[in-house]
Amino acid sequence: MNFENLNINEKTINGLKTMGINEPTEIQKVVIPAALNGENIIGQSETGTGKTLAYLLPTIEKIDVSKKEMQCIILAPTHELAIQINNTINELKKASALDITSTSLIGSANIKRQIDSLKAKPHIIVGSAGRILELIRKKKVTAHTIKTIIIDEVDKLLDKNNLPAVKDIIKCTQKQTQVMMFSATLTGKTLDIAKTLKEDVKVISVKNNKVNENISHNYIKTDARKKIETLRKLINATKAEKILVFNNDSYTTNTAIENLSASKIKIATIAGNNKMEERKKALEDFRKGKIQVLIASDVAARGLDIKGVTHVINLDIPEDPKDYLHRAGRVGRAGETGDVFSIVSDREESIIKMHEKNFKISIVEKHLYKGNIEE
Repeated sequence: MNFENLNINEKTINGLKTMGINEPTEIQKVVIPAALNGENIIGQSETGTGKTLAYLLPTIEKIDVSKKEMQCIILAPTHELAIQINNTINELKKASALDITSTSLIGSANIKRQIDSLKAKPHIIVGSAGRILELIRKKKVTAHTIKTIIIDEVDKLLDKNNLPAVKDIIKCTQKQTQVMMFSATLTGKTLDIAKTLKEDVKVISVKNNKVNENISHNYIKTDARKKIETLRKLINATKAEKILVFNNDSYTTNTAIENLSASKIKIATIAGNNKMEERKKALEDFRKGKIQVLIASDVAARGLDIKGVTHVINLDIPEDPKDYLHRAGRVGRAGETGDVFSIVSDREESIIKMHEKNFKISIVEKHLYKGNIEE
């Protein structure tokens, strides 16, 4: 099956080819026809399987460019993901010479500037639920013209912090507005809440319980107090140009940045407490290759797709299998290969064994010796 069979127009197909995309992925094959048909969907497939284009392609197909009005809202749980989705729209627009317009609306950004950008009535609005709801209430986002609402990383957006705003946005739009929700992981609880948001929600799950075979999984044992020193040695031993390090403890993150910067490693963070502008710059520098190492928290890295990342290092090992999968899924995307390393203390080795059993994979113990990684 190709994009022509999925009723995507020729202009867009040529644009996709320019972007190096020739064949639809499994999730795209199933979602695009249902989305074009106006169905309410909850779609699930692993990270790196093309979910963003699965909803963007049919959405763009349905935009009426003859009308200067807001027609679609895309909700994302983090600022980084909202900006990334908007960048993908712009990339597709440029490659395909499409007349669609879009803007991103995120919580910590200047609201006056956002209100100005809304005067142009962009077709697609991407952003955080809180800020979009605020602008609907200020009558700056015209909810009655919205035909489609997309909720990306829905498992995160239907938690107790975000759910009220998401519900209110849906209530503000017309009854026939199409709602599409997507995630890499779906729990029964998320599914139950999702079904209350809209009647007749169709569940589309492209399941592949195997972890991506293009990723090799490894771990290195060290003393808990020597984790940052081990991280430094591992970064140097990989000789990689783009490494994503996961850590959810801000104190350790700050210590790691100080120590690694002192060792002349170019490093920045999008974890936790950083100001929006700093996070945006760190991400941009990482994408452009100005920095080698980016430290992220699970929340900040939701859905991030950064080309050229070859290594993921877990400075703290996540106990939740979903988090391990999300992190690992930052490499080995679109047919590339990748390596995941977890730095663990004796006490944490049992978590490695748990993930091995859970995913039916082998996580190999490696050792650092004279600047090399050895088995």
